[in-house]
Amino acid sequence: MSVARVTTVMPTFNEGGRLGAFLEDWATAACVHASPVVTAVIVDDGSNPQEEASQRAAVNAAAARLQDAGAPHRMAYLRTERNQGKGASIRWGWSHGADPASTWWSFIDADGAVPAAEFWRVASMLCSTRADIVCGSRVLMAGRSVSRSLFRHLQGRAFATFVESLFHLGFYDTQCGMKFFRSSAVRSVLPKLQEDRWLLDIEILALLTRAGASAVEVPIDCHERGGSSLVFGIDPIRMLVRVARLHRRLRERPAGRA
Repeated sequence: MSVARVTTVMPTFNEGGRLGAFLEDWATAACVHASPVVTAVIVDDGSNPQEEASQRAAVNAAAARLQDAGAPHRMAYLRTERNQGKGASIRWGWSHGADPASTWWSFIDADGAVPAAEFWRVASMLCSTRADIVCGSRVLMAGRSVSRSLFRHLQGRAFATFVESLFHLGFYDTQCGMKFFRSSAVRSVLPKLQEDRWLLDIEILALLTRAGASAVEVPIDCHERGGSSLVFGIDPIRMLVRVARLHRRLRERPAGRA
């Protein structure tokens, strides 16, 4: 069985405190996994100088740990000059930092809500799956641990219901912060991706499924981190409006046209 090669983008913005702990866990897990071979691209989305220094130090420490252990994985740090959003960071990381030999492209949030061990557990499934898309899913079931506030859970389910009513994607959780895609599939739609922030998840899933890509959701552990900037009552309405605009834009553009 061939060894999968993965490029995963970790977008970060002023996450110096969280990033260090997450990368330490990620590198520790990586040292005991020879497959798949992963290139981790940490994209600093215009963090302030103090946070940038902290994040660079965290990446250097994790990269040194991989090297000392003789692990086949590598880690790179890229920085954009101004904050553009999670979606833009992911697209930029895929375009500028991907290993040319990668058969899979992915992303994972760098705040540690999805534990590093979950990345490696799901990544280990890539060699045997026939799916083109493998998505983490925050669904509480036997063997999995999910902790979210009641507000975030209810808001998430209402949002997912609205997304499904518009796009008919068949996903339980489009917004989970960890996804894997066959790189050949992503390359075919990369020039068409326009979403700079959190709607990239829906945009890429919609474009790929319209193109015939197959998908599977994998239940994962997830533990909500504090510090959300969402404003109760206001931001949920803005989210729905932006999703409706995305739906209209994709509906007006044929799947085969850039």
